[in-house]
Amino acid sequence: MLTFGFRDARPAVSHVLCLGAHSDDIEIGCGGTILTLLEAVQPLAVTWVVFSATGARAEEARQSADTFLAGGAGRDVVLYDFRDGYFPYTGGAIKDRFEELKARVSPDLVFTHHRHDLHQDHRLLSELTRNTFRDHAILEYEIPKYDGDLGQPNVFVPLETAVCRRKVDLLLANFGTQRSKRWFTDDLFHAHLRLRGMECNSPSTFAEAFHGHKIVLG
Repeated sequence: MLTFGFRDARPAVSHVLCLGAHSDDIEIGCGGTILTLLEAVQPLAVTWVVFSATGARAEEARQSADTFLAGGAGRDVVLYDFRDGYFPYTGGAIKDRFEELKARVSPDLVFTHHRHDLHQDHRLLSELTRNTFRDHAILEYEIPKYDGDLGQPNVFVPLETAVCRRKVDLLLANFGTQRSKRWFTDDLFHAHLRLRGMECNSPSTFAEAFHGHKIVLG
């Protein structure tokens, strides 16, 4: 198991790209890590892109990005309105958006969905991320859900207890449209963080986990 501190990464990490299929994906998958980076790395620029954000969910997505990124040196929040559940069937248009991103940003670190996620929208974004950002460090996050597709991640970010609390509080506060879902609960989010914390022996007992498929150490 490789352990490193973000405080030791400066100035290697100064721009982060966060990609999410749906309005709450980034926050669930890597929200704690983003909060940790914002505190540890100054200045930090964040490009935050959500591909399916319409109606009330678009408002939630923007509000949530604003609260998670509060205090950051620079942020660019981009929302698209691709139809939820239909990404593979509109892949050409989504690919065009990736090409536009590639032309205007060159992040030091990219967060995206896991390539083996069973949600078709998530998988397509992961595929296009790896296809587009070939020379960038990519960490693929995980989303707990009914499909039961949580795997065996190999990159862990220990989180302070206060960061975990803030992540979950912001999730529950910002996404009112999701609170009626049985899985969108305080105890599930904390249980997931606790499980990954146990697996990496986190001092605080909490962590977020990622899949890093090609990592080059210099």
